[in-house]
Amino acid sequence: MGTTDSTASTPLRSPERSADGAAGPAARRLPAAGRFLPAGAAYLVLVAVLLKSGTAPLDVAKYTGYAAWAVVLPGTLVFRALRRRPHTLVEDLAFGAVVGLVLELAAWALLVSLGLQSLALAWPLAVVVPFAAVPSLRRHWLPTGYRTVSTAWSWAVAATVAFTSLYLYVVALRTNPIVPDSETTRQYIDLPYLLSLAGNAKHHVPLTFPQAAGEPLNYHWFTFAHMAMTSLVGDIDLAVVQMRLMVPALSALAMVVAAVVAWRLTARPWTGPVAAALVFAVGEFTVNYPADVNSWIFGALSVPLMSWASLSLTYSLPLLLALIGAVGDRLRGREEAEAVPAFGRGAFVLAALFALASSAAKASSLPVTLAGLAFAGVVVLLVERRIPWNIVGLGAVLGAAQVFTTAVIFRFESYGLEVVPFGNIKGYWDDPEQLRSAPVQAGVMLLTVGAFLLNHQLRVAGLLPLLWRRRLALQPVQWFLLGGALAGPALYFVVNGFNASYFTLAALPFGILLSAWGFAESVERARLSRRAGAALAAGAVLFVALLTWGIQRYSRDWTEFVLRRTGSYGEWHSYNALLPAAAAAAALAGIALVAGLLWWALGRGAVPGLRRRGGVVLLTGVLLAGAPTLLLDGLQTRDHVWESAWPMPASQVQAARWVREHSDPDDVLATNTHCRPEDDHADPNRGCGNSLSFWLSGYSERSVLVEGWAYSPRVMAKGDGAFWDPALLQLNDETFQRPSAENVARLRDQHHVRYLVADRKAGADTGRLGELAKPVYDNGRVAVFELT
Repeated sequence: MGTTDSTASTPLRSPERSADGAAGPAARRLPAAGRFLPAGAAYLVLVAVLLKSGTAPLDVAKYTGYAAWAVVLPGTLVFRALRRRPHTLVEDLAFGAVVGLVLELAAWALLVSLGLQSLALAWPLAVVVPFAAVPSLRRHWLPTGYRTVSTAWSWAVAATVAFTSLYLYVVALRTNPIVPDSETTRQYIDLPYLLSLAGNAKHHVPLTFPQAAGEPLNYHWFTFAHMAMTSLVGDIDLAVVQMRLMVPALSALAMVVAAVVAWRLTARPWTGPVAAALVFAVGEFTVNYPADVNSWIFGALSVPLMSWASLSLTYSLPLLLALIGAVGDRLRGREEAEAVPAFGRGAFVLAALFALASSAAKASSLPVTLAGLAFAGVVVLLVERRIPWNIVGLGAVLGAAQVFTTAVIFRFESYGLEVVPFGNIKGYWDDPEQLRSAPVQAGVMLLTVGAFLLNHQLRVAGLLPLLWRRRLALQPVQWFLLGGALAGPALYFVVNGFNASYFTLAALPFGILLSAWGFAESVERARLSRRAGAALAAGAVLFVALLTWGIQRYSRDWTEFVLRRTGSYGEWHSYNALLPAAAAAAALAGIALVAGLLWWALGRGAVPGLRRRGGVVLLTGVLLAGAPTLLLDGLQTRDHVWESAWPMPASQVQAARWVREHSDPDDVLATNTHCRPEDDHADPNRGCGNSLSFWLSGYSERSVLVEGWAYSPRVMAKGDGAFWDPALLQLNDETFQRPSAENVARLRDQHHVRYLVADRKAGADTGRLGELAKPVYDNGRVAVFELT
């Protein structure tokens, strides 16, 4: 199903030419060291921001060694054995690293289940030794036949990696200590919870819920197995892994994977840097407006903004992109397959590996992929009137992974998600008293949908010219990408709950890959000269700079102006949060219209060279409309902490880490803290409306009898917030508030508690506890007692 528009694309590059279009021999004159310079520069930027943010040089060195030895090396060898012919070295290393993440999960499950964590450093030998000993595998150490990668391509991807590393430094690395170092330290609420899961993964297969000892955790917990293996293999503190190393490294990997997947699927090298930039350097448009209204209007934000809040999203992205690459490889058109060698039958094995890992890395990834594949299959069946057996086979592989994970890992838990059509957005058009007329209500509904498109979908605008020029005569791989791009928002509209927004984020890579494809074809169609291309790039930079400055300088005034003009200032309306961004988009559209008319006039008259270039300029502006997001986030971080950043006193962390050093992994702790107060001076007797205390399980890496239970599968499914065993909770709390020898004995003998960890600010009779148990630690706020 190829294009019917001969002007939609230029002929694809022949195999004997290099990635930048230059003849192979000429391109190979560049010294090898020079070809690795962009990657080295990106790595040095990453190391620099880590060192600047207080990461120990030894930890950086150990993490580098871990990544090379236990991820890239075994994964690359296996990937080379599975793919048919080499394409580029960067592709081998990128896909190899993702394969390494999958192999790591298998190694973790085996070692931890057998209690052989001390051998974690040696697990890559299970791959290295066969590839060194078996003659047919030995050739994969030094393969030949790689194509040369353009240095401009490499620098473009490296620049995106460097930009994102600097962004992460500004908004997270420099503002969050590795371990809380004062009583006023504030930390995003989920971080100690996520740390507790990684600590649990060092000793349990499958994971259990650390805040309620022995409670099953039916959750997508593969991320935390990865963190556990990083700590075990690299001998690195889990707090360092979480707060410094993991997020920048996995983000860099995902950017490179996005670039090589875009190149592979489109057979156009420059779609790679475009796709990487759209995923990681461009955010939502609506998050920029207004300055004082909650920006979480449609749930989770873009990948860089969510990287610290959702470690599972960060970990899952390279897996999802690699899965798209493996599936898409089997669906490509003939011309693309001739330009970039296919994986061959190994693509099915790769798809199986990536699907299984993706399914429990982030629960939203595989459903969106399956929906995209089903969409492609239905279209091929209807249009070509044939059964697409390759799609059927891939669907069977992905479907089996989804069934396995749903039944075995998730145990059919929904985590509170339920089918409620438009439940996530109808609050913006609610009119409970029916005060609006039908036309006004219809307008508010259109405003809501338009704001949603502005929020997440501007970066996929490049698919529109692709669909238009090809007259919907798409290749199966393009239908697959389009189906995935549509499936995420569709699921968000159908399934209710904040977590449903992750379906939208899972769909973004599909849409962005197709958008980069459409943008590349638009540039090809415009036939830009070098000077015109440079002018377009300079204009794009100027546009982003002016837009960023304008938002930073005038967004608050703009918000007030729009609210006053619409009669919403000082009054609550369901749609108030949507108005400033929608009005800004309308203003920019008006400016674009006027500029377009002038462009058209000049193109027909004085400057014929501008003809047929206006569409590329407009598309570039639309794709970059969300580019100020990360820049503004960096500027605003100087004055504001992250939303939901709550106190994490150093005294609590010090006590928890002391317990970690003086306990065994199977020891159970008990504590009197269950809630997360808004400040350290909250009345311990007033209670609170949450159960979000995770500090003890997080920093001790031990299970707690009852700590904060808000994120347990049981509570998430019920939604009422109550602990499921009130008798146990009462026993736990009475032991701290009104200690008795009987209660202490019950905790020790029946529930196997070894340490009582009492926070005085939460209310505890530490004097009486000291008579019934052995005092072993006290820092003034937290006292620890051992039950012997």
